[in-house]
Amino acid sequence: MKPPFYITTPIYYVNDVPHIGHAYTTIAADVLARYHRMTGRQTFFLTGTDEHGQKVQQAAEKQGVDPQAYTDRIVTRFQDLWQRLTISNSDFIRTTETRHTTVVREILDALLEKGDLYENTYEGWYCLFDERFWTEKDVVDGNCPDCHRPVEQIKESNYFFRMGQHQDWLIKHINANPNFIRPESRRNEVLGFLQQPLGDLCISRPKSRLSWGIPLPFAKDYVTYVWFDALVNYISAIGYLADDAKFKTWWPASIHLVGKDILTTHSVYWTTMLHAMGLEMPKTIFAHGWWTVDGEKMSKSRGNVVDPNAMAQEFGVDAFRYFLLREVPFGQDGDFSKTAMIQRINSELANDVGNLLNRSLTMVERFAGGIVPPPRPSQDRDLEREIKEAVAGLKDRLDTRLGALEFHRALEEIWRIVELGNQYIERSAPWKLAKDPTKKETLENVLYTQMEILYWLALFFYPFMPTTSEAMAKQLGITIHFSDPVLATTKWGAFLPGITIAKGQPLFPRVETKPTQPEPEASTKQAAAPETPQISIEDFQKVQLKTGKVIAAEAVLKSKKLLKLQVDIGTETRQIVAGIATKYAPEDIIGKLVVIVANLKPAKLMGVESQGMVLAAGDKEVEGLLSVIESVEPGTKVK
Repeated sequence: MKPPFYITTPIYYVNDVPHIGHAYTTIAADVLARYHRMTGRQTFFLTGTDEHGQKVQQAAEKQGVDPQAYTDRIVTRFQDLWQRLTISNSDFIRTTETRHTTVVREILDALLEKGDLYENTYEGWYCLFDERFWTEKDVVDGNCPDCHRPVEQIKESNYFFRMGQHQDWLIKHINANPNFIRPESRRNEVLGFLQQPLGDLCISRPKSRLSWGIPLPFAKDYVTYVWFDALVNYISAIGYLADDAKFKTWWPASIHLVGKDILTTHSVYWTTMLHAMGLEMPKTIFAHGWWTVDGEKMSKSRGNVVDPNAMAQEFGVDAFRYFLLREVPFGQDGDFSKTAMIQRINSELANDVGNLLNRSLTMVERFAGGIVPPPRPSQDRDLEREIKEAVAGLKDRLDTRLGALEFHRALEEIWRIVELGNQYIERSAPWKLAKDPTKKETLENVLYTQMEILYWLALFFYPFMPTTSEAMAKQLGITIHFSDPVLATTKWGAFLPGITIAKGQPLFPRVETKPTQPEPEASTKQAAAPETPQISIEDFQKVQLKTGKVIAAEAVLKSKKLLKLQVDIGTETRQIVAGIATKYAPEDIIGKLVVIVANLKPAKLMGVESQGMVLAAGDKEVEGLLSVIESVEPGTKVK
């Protein structure tokens, strides 16, 4: 029997409205929670809001209201959105709740008693936006290295957590547990961060500067640093120090899902806090990538922040959920565009799934009076056997794909059943069978098999598109208790004949797009195309191109586009920095044979030396790497 499954999202800061990043993390967690419930695994799914800190206090002051009243109003934005997106969280924790603040204060008392906290005067650079201190070496041109806003010099007395004394242990734990921090590129980032001495963590703020927070139980003039407070939610919500049986049931967490911008706080701050408390580590901390919009970073100034409520309103909740998890590999950065979303809705959801359901139900109406006939001996045993085997093996494949958080691959696995279902209709041709009275039993078997395929698709779609699955079940004329362990108990042939179908509206109406402007008439004067600068053969011969094999790769810190590659070119290994991270994860590029410019003058990118250039195809974004058809030795000259 599998152990209980406990999954968390970050608790979201209430100083702003929910955006696509919040939705992305929460939908991904919801898919995993729903899937594990369907397999019979005991599951707990936690999300919530982070409600303390300087930004909340300032926002409340601007509106002339008490911080608690401000957060009480703002928190509903998240709660309403999760309800709209059909998020099935087991609990919603707020850091202003007594069940949380009490645990934070008890932890602080315990750590002080153990000697893990101490008071000291600190002088350094402070970022108001991130509410954290930075050392001189961290600050970049007077700005915060994370948010790039100006920092200010502050000197004050505070309390500190002896985080640095856990550094060696943390490095050993990461190295001994390959799945602890995922994906591998993020794991390498954390290990790189830990190559420098790990300082202690300031865990308080004086009330003279910040009053909105959990007061330190042993120092009345201080409140708790918002990150130390917030991270505790993962254990306060499941009964730590309050309900021992509940806590032992769910801890350690199976997966902490986070965005890559808060990887350090979770993989270093939180883990060392847990180690100091004597608690087990979460099994996995998974940091996913960011979304850009039409190739540009989201920002209020650009006016391109994606509102999940607006997307759900315009395209439908399930289409939005599907697109986010189908479009890019989870863990990598992705680009959001309405054009791409419409293409997937029309081609995959409307054409593939919607059409399969509509055609199948229409044929049951026309050829069987709307009542599902019984299964009969099959004439097309090969295709039916392939469909049955594909369905029977799909759960194991989904276990593997979702265990690796490969949501896009999991959907590809399900889509194989969709494709087989459409192929089955075309090959069986029920409209022809209906014209031949001697083929009545064959026709009945085909109609039944179509219903069985749709029944299984309703099951497998449910974690991703729950409203769609419920609509499919209704149109099939059945009730499916999706909260039961149906994937653990259901076998092929579960769909009972004799059921009256209830065909309804299309699942995914096609999204109509505005026609593009017509091309100008041939007689219309055209602007002259700019000439491409030409070079001589002598100029080209100055460029030395060679093949190289990538033997190692890692992300460049603080860059979303750059990977640092170690490339074997036969006679030596070159370090090359390549702007291909939006297309390839580090683990995807290792072992690839690429083409490089070998005689390019070395240059530094983001402070990392690059000794050449990897060639890639693409206009604004990388679409693919240049390689060679045959397998050749690294260092072979390209000419």
